Amino acid sequence: MSNNIEGKVIVITGASSGLGEAAAWRLSIEGATVVLAARRSERITSLAEKLKAEGGKALAVATDVTIAGQVKALVDSAVTEFGRIDVMINNAGLMPHSPLERLKLDDWNNMIDVNLRGVLHGIAAALPYMKEQKSGHFINVSSVAGHKVRPGAAVYAATKFAVRALSEGLRQEVKPYNIRTTIISPGAVATELPNSITEGDIQETMQGFYEEYAIPADSFARTVAFAISQPDEVDINEILFRPTAQEA
Repeated sequence: MSNNIEGKVIVITGASSGLGEAAAWRLSIEGATVVLAARRSERITSLAEKLKAEGGKALAVATDVTIAGQVKALVDSAVTEFGRIDVMINNAGLMPHSPLERLKLDDWNNMIDVNLRGVLHGIAAALPYMKEQKSGHFINVSSVAGHKVRPGAAVYAATKFAVRALSEGLRQEVKPYNIRTTIISPGAVATELPNSITEGDIQETMQGFYEEYAIPADSFARTVAFAISQPDEVDINEILFRPTAQEA
């Protein structure tokens, strides 16, 4: 019986570490062809070689998701190499928390560019192919912060709330094309995300929180695999998960 993952061509942004890397491993093991995107080309190239050494099919394409042309080139490369795109996982993200009063405008703009525009660029690149195929699946990564705002996380939460709103609008619009849409909102998962915090005191606090509560990145990968593996007539629209011990 097919797992509905085997043979699919899956593009993953933010694949150089954390959630994206874990998803690449699990989906490759399940038989998917994975196209890995990140700015750190050496990391995704190394990951692609490891996956191929294990019998998988993988392609690494250096990509900055804030640049629409690079994301289009990423998806075009996937289709040129493998003939189609079945799943677009818009995962790349930043989390430089800080109180608004610190006026970290560069951090705010970086979060908007990566967390929101990056998702839009992924949709713009993949949607024309999926419409033509009359099939496809978008998986957009939000966060627990896309459901609950906390002090110091206002702009991050705003981008993640926006991802959820965007994804719901996308869900309604793509019904004629048999395209599925899934929002995945993780809590504390062991990734490099706290490293993007530029304020030393806040990074120290967040690192401590992650060390105490964070669960392995494969928890995200299993969630992704669950959503993709459902029969084509089943559209898992949103999954919110967090460590059992995480209160907020």
